[in-house]
Amino acid sequence: MVPRAITSFTAVAITAVATSLALLPPLERVHSNADLRPSTLALSQENDPDPTDFSAEELEHLQRRFGVHGPQTQLAQLFTRGVDQLQPLRANTLSRLTRLKPVIQREAGRHSINPMLITAILFDEIQHSKPGEDLPFVVHSGLVATHGPAQLGISELIHQGRLPMNPSPQQISEARDLLMDPDANVELLAAKLSRLKGELGLDRESILIASRSYVDAKAIATLAYLHNGKLDYPARVLRYMQDPALHGLIYSTIRPAPLPVI
Repeated sequence: MVPRAITSFTAVAITAVATSLALLPPLERVHSNADLRPSTLALSQENDPDPTDFSAEELEHLQRRFGVHGPQTQLAQLFTRGVDQLQPLRANTLSRLTRLKPVIQREAGRHSINPMLITAILFDEIQHSKPGEDLPFVVHSGLVATHGPAQLGISELIHQGRLPMNPSPQQISEARDLLMDPDANVELLAAKLSRLKGELGLDRESILIASRSYVDAKAIATLAYLHNGKLDYPARVLRYMQDPALHGLIYSTIRPAPLPVI
């Protein structure tokens, strides 16, 4: 399964992004969907460019090195936004994320990944997953290439050194079972984001916070792009990272009601 985009940078922004992401200096800006700009611009300073804009040189570099693609079609993007309006589906996704909260927090701390980035990716992948793709016979049929809450493939296990380059059929079967384990899948997602941070030349021990700086927001957008491979994906992830319900899910705590004093 193939995973799920014109303004100019200021001179300062060009230097910062080129240094932190080790990409070529941007020229022409390409944006996946203009109507997504307001939700992502709020992440950085008022005069900063949109972190989900990628220059032609950046796109060429990322496509050559990581095999990413352009955005979904406009029709597919409209369908995706329509799915996000289905409240019963959203409630079910939030319920599944609630059960994953402990492992999200644990693996985010272990790999120095912003827990909201992990949560936003999981929210998108669970929300837009296809019915029946997690059934065992479908998983082991080879009809789908990615599995589990984060939609990870066997190739990620190879990248992380958990499988050999040419795994045996038995190893592939065991890998699919591992990817279908929700806790293991979240751990693999956190490890993937940490791996990508290293490949981009980012400090793997630094937790990226989109609201802190444009450079961090750009790095988060790039990580999201590399995870899914579609150019419209970073804007969705940055938008989900600002979702109050997702913030509450990760950062809220339940305290027992105090006993009445008699």
